[in-house]
Amino acid sequence: MSDTLAAGVLGVGNMGANHARVYDELAETTLIGVTDADSETAATVADRHDVPALPQSELLARADIVSVAVPTQYHVETAWACIDAGVDILVEKPFVHDIEAGRDLAARAAAAGVTLQIGHVERFNPAVRSLQSFVDEFDIVAMSARRLGPPPSGGGRDSVMLDLMVHDLDVLASIVDSEVRTVSAVGTLADQHVSAQLRFADGTVATVDASRATQQKVRELTLTASDCYVTLDYLAQSLEVYRHSLSEVVAGASGVRHRTASVVERPIVDNGEPLKHELRSFARSAREETEPEVTAADGLRAVELAQRIESALGRTEVAEP
Repeated sequence: MSDTLAAGVLGVGNMGANHARVYDELAETTLIGVTDADSETAATVADRHDVPALPQSELLARADIVSVAVPTQYHVETAWACIDAGVDILVEKPFVHDIEAGRDLAARAAAAGVTLQIGHVERFNPAVRSLQSFVDEFDIVAMSARRLGPPPSGGGRDSVMLDLMVHDLDVLASIVDSEVRTVSAVGTLADQHVSAQLRFADGTVATVDASRATQQKVRELTLTASDCYVTLDYLAQSLEVYRHSLSEVVAGASGVRHRTASVVERPIVDNGEPLKHELRSFARSAREETEPEVTAADGLRAVELAQRIESALGRTEVAEP
């Protein structure tokens, strides 16, 4: 086995181009080529990294691992080709549009011994990883996530739920070990701005907002627990834990007064690029033949929640079947 894994990227639009860059930078991988339906785009990215732009079949014949970053509607057929070639794959989020097709794909990958990881990159955000290390200490009662920003330059092929909100649905579901019982949602601006409310079986509630109509880019998560309040900023990769305030009565010249002091903890966050953490983790799973950190089941769970929210728009509530 060589010291590095031969890596390729299928689809080098904005996200795929970043995958190519990171594979070229990681010590664990060697970028050996890219492919794209747009030959000019493929050539531009390939030239940038001094690798060839190859037909898909030739790239799969040479690669050990690949990222599938084509539009979502082509994920299934592209991933099937990778599995048939015996190449380990990371499929960008959202995993699939068709849940049953996604289940079939996951089963086929498992039967073929092919590593299949889903590209929920926020799981690898250093602030999220820090939170995950101690979140079990909290008795969480409510959560709130906001993922807001201006319209994407490419127009956005997927709905705001599958494009933006799906990130937070995956993170929330990874924190709360409970099924989502009920979903409600409202939207405006042709559903480019959506607010969803979730109730988990354990009683935890969550509000999730996603927007393509907000001029300020916001990526935030908050947790309300019985004894603290937690704020997480994905962009700043920062985390703060607000504990119960200390209160005391102070006697002074002007009389008796109350004084409070907030207790704020700032856990250590080892900052770094989430995509590098994600692709390094993927390469390790592929090399060691271990279960990836974000599985096909995780990807399907997030898509199912996003689709339930889509179905809930305009209704009062949709209960789990």
